[in-house]
Amino acid sequence: MPLTNSSQDAQPTEQQPRPALSDAGFSLAQKVCFLSQPAAYLNDSGPQTHPIETVETHMAWVFLTEQHAYKLKKPVRYDFLDFSTLAARYQDGQAELQLNRRLAKEIYLDLVPLTVDPEGGLQLGQGGTVVDWLVKMRRLPADSLLDVALQQATVTASDITRVVHRLAQFYQSLPPVQLSAVEYRDQLQTDLQTTRQTLTLHANGLPGDWVGQIIDALLRFLQTQADCFDQRVYQGKIIEGHGDLRPEHICLWPEVVVIDCLEFSPPLRMLDCVDELAFLALECERLGHRAIGHQILTTYADVSGDYAPESLINFYQAYRACLRAKLAIWHIPEPGQLAAADWFERARRYLHLAESHLPG
Repeated sequence: MPLTNSSQDAQPTEQQPRPALSDAGFSLAQKVCFLSQPAAYLNDSGPQTHPIETVETHMAWVFLTEQHAYKLKKPVRYDFLDFSTLAARYQDGQAELQLNRRLAKEIYLDLVPLTVDPEGGLQLGQGGTVVDWLVKMRRLPADSLLDVALQQATVTASDITRVVHRLAQFYQSLPPVQLSAVEYRDQLQTDLQTTRQTLTLHANGLPGDWVGQIIDALLRFLQTQADCFDQRVYQGKIIEGHGDLRPEHICLWPEVVVIDCLEFSPPLRMLDCVDELAFLALECERLGHRAIGHQILTTYADVSGDYAPESLINFYQAYRACLRAKLAIWHIPEPGQLAAADWFERARRYLHLAESHLPG
């Protein structure tokens, strides 16, 4: 999500007064319609001379003005999150600001209320009965993002070095997550088993034996190389990281910025720092830049002194590829996203990546 420039940097706190929380009968469609109009931003961002760009994601709508991006969470509920109430969306917005300011302090600006005006219409950033909350961010130029730079083949070795230094400093600043080695391995095992179930039950057309062979190989490695995973726990390498470290979330400014952390689920952010970087390298490979992915991993090892075994890195990349295949399958029934055939093909590509990274 390309997110530019504003002086506002305040966020609501529990000590500040808040209007009564109510959805006041407005549907998501009505909110999206209002927020898609330039006039909606007159009070909060000033007159808009260009149309508002809208982007629908799995769990939100994003509205792009000339200088800002506003994210409206959908009132959805899944096993791993609950945005179904106004209070829950407020709390998640607060968490999104707090967590993303770790790596993008100047980007995440405020939590802005969507309210009802005296005539019963919607208004943004004004007093009245709150019907929703939007996270307000600076808009980043699209050509500053790593995924675009990869597509345009403009990424330099210096860019990657700056990214890795930023992330290494971030990881070193985080305390280890307090969990046992057994708990860590159990979580990986559970993730793989649920992934197998999803891919075999809901992805008609994916060969069940192919999926099974990939998952079985990873489970075997997890069992036979348990000491390798245990050492990562004992060394304090399991931290509460970003959780969704993809090229489209990295801005290649002189001071690297990383946006869109996975704010809604602490367990999904609790991972090995090398696992997180292995996922970033995997995504670079998926975009046709395996060498850059390799550079990310080797530079991190040199910068941090954290030389994880190559077999463990391969495990993490195959494991992440399987999880992304599962996520693609979950997307298939959704309207407004990619066509079902495209999601299915994405799942297949991820499984090929998983197969290519199976640890020997």
